[in-house]
Formats: sequence, C-alpha cells, structure tokens
Amino acid sequence: MAAKRKRGALAAGKAKRARSAPSAGEAAPEDGPRDGSIPPQEYSIPPPVSQGKWKNKERVLIFSSRGINFRTRHLMQDLRTLMPHSKADTKMDRKDQLFVINEVCEMKNCNKCIFFEAKKKQDLYMWLSNTPQGPSAKFLVQNVHTLAELKMTGNCLRGSRPLLSFDPIFDQEPHYALLKELFIQIFGTPQYHPKSQPFVDHVFTFTITDERIWFRNYQIIEEDASLVEIGPRFVLNLIKIFQGSFGGPTLYENPHYQSPNMHRRLIRLSVAAKFREKQQVKEVQKIKKKGTKVLVQEDPTEVVFETPAEEKPVEIQLVKPESKPIVKDKKKLRKIQRKKQKKLFRTEG
Repeated sequence: MAAKRKRGALAAGKAKRARSAPSAGEAAPEDGPRDGSIPPQEYSIPPPVSQGKWKNKERVLIFSSRGINFRTRHLMQDLRTLMPHSKADTKMDRKDQLFVINEVCEMKNCNKCIFFEAKKKQDLYMWLSNTPQGPSAKFLVQNVHTLAELKMTGNCLRGSRPLLSFDPIFDQEPHYALLKELFIQIFGTPQYHPKSQPFVDHVFTFTITDERIWFRNYQIIEEDASLVEIGPRFVLNLIKIFQGSFGGPTLYENPHYQSPNMHRRLIRLSVAAKFREKQQVKEVQKIKKKGTKVLVQEDPTEVVFETPAEEKPVEIQLVKPESKPIVKDKKKLRKIQRKKQKKLFRTEG
C-alpha cells in the first residue's frame, strides 16, 4: 500500500533545497541582473519628520469666561489657530471659582492653561498657569489687535513651529525669568507634534517696554529675511504671580500696576477739577464787575496837544419867544403862516 503524500511536502522540500547553502565548488549567485546590464542606482529616502518621537507632550487649554466681547473672542480663536498643541472648551460660568479650571484641565488632559476673564464687559484679564502644581500669573490685557484687521499684511503656514524671541531684560529680573520659562512652555510648539508642520516661518516676540510685556507675531520672508507683522498683537500688564495654579501664596506683585477702576476714577476727577476751575474763574469775573471802579488820576500831559476853541459872544434874549401852535395838519399850519404875513404887511403899510 502506497504511503500518502502530504500537500506541503513537495513545496517544503523545494524550499529546503533553495535555502541550503551552496557548496564550495559552486559560485555564489550574483545580486545583479544576469544579462550584463548595469544595476540601477539606489537612493535612500529619509523618513518624514512626523515619524520622530513626540516626547514633549505639552497641551494648552485655551478658553474664557462668559461676558467677553467680539474682540476677545477673535483673539482667543487666533491663539488656537497659531498653537497646534492647544485645545478648546466651553465658556466657564462667572459664579464658578477659578480652582475649578484645574479639574477641567485634568479632564481635557492638558498641563497648561490660558484663561481669559472678562469683568464689567470692558476689562479683560489673562491667566497663564501650569496646572495643577503652578505657578500662575495674572495679566491685564490692553491694546488688542486681531488677525482679521487689515493692518496685518503677513501670512504663515498653519501649524508651523514659531521662534520665540525675548527681550534681554527677561534674564535680568527673577520674576521676568519665571515668566520667560512659562511663556516658553505655553507658546512653544512641541517638536514632532502630530498637528504641527516641519517648518519655521514666523516669530513670537516678547518685549518689555513701559513696565509691560508687548506681544508681536512676525512672518519671516525667505527672500531677504525681513519681518512682516501677522498678528495678533496685545500688551500684557503684569498684576501678580502666584505659587499655585489660579491662587496660592503671592510670589510677586507689580508695584507699577494701576487697576482700570482707579484709572477711570482719576480721569473723572481730572474732568471735575477742570469744570470747578472754570466755575471759579467765572465767579471771580462777576465779583470784579460788581466792585467799584478805581478812578485813575488825571495825567497833566494830556492837555498839551489840545487847541482851545474860539469863544463866541453870549447873546441874551430879553423877549420871551412866541409859542408855536401845535397843529397836526400841515395845510392848516400853512394857512396860519400866510395870515400872519398878511397882518404884518398891513401894519407896515
């Protein structure tokens, strides 16, 4: 009885023969083509940048409280566009405490936060925080200009990594050095981030002038390496730096800071002072008009150039003048005059 063959027996035998090493007498097979043609040149293509390891997993939560105006909303949207490692969330209620933001960041898997807080529908505050340990900084935002304005003529690739440029003063003061590290961790896009692009075509500049931090965004033009402003732009007036996230002991307080309420109060007081000054001037003028006029002594030199008029003899009238009749009608008056003339002629004749 013939033995049954298995299905993969022949294929396995051939495979074993092919895998067996050649004998010493046989020559090893050549890798190139056997017809004698030149093998094609091989190129090694480097892997794309996105295959790198994403080690610095910084995620920034950008959201605001209720009551912000349209300009703040556009500024918040611009920051989300420029920062591919950012996340968004719904607006927070005004009644909630600020430490609730730490729980929101934990749910969103974010370790940094930019929170816009609006008060009185006209004052805007910005919180930059490292959640949940801290530190955190509170700023007053002034002179906001967004990307949508026509003054910003530049343009950059969406999701590209920015260069961060800092003023030399950031390395001189300790509180500015802390803010510099906080800005680097928040605004710097992590390398090999999935949503980022492997290009560097714009610069974030942080300049300190007039005890404030001026934020600008510029495009790098390839032709001559010049800079064109893209936007957004805003000014940060530092208020306090806290040890914890959205609270805790105060590490630094800005002595040059003046609250918006105090600024508006000083403006009102200056306007009221000007009004009171005008009223006092009017009262002084009224008093001067009512007061007695001071007589000025006569100057003897005023009579030098006066020429005396000719004296006329004084005529004394001894006879009482006749009373003229009061006649309203002119015709009657003429008739009376004619009658008088006729009487005079008769007496003379």
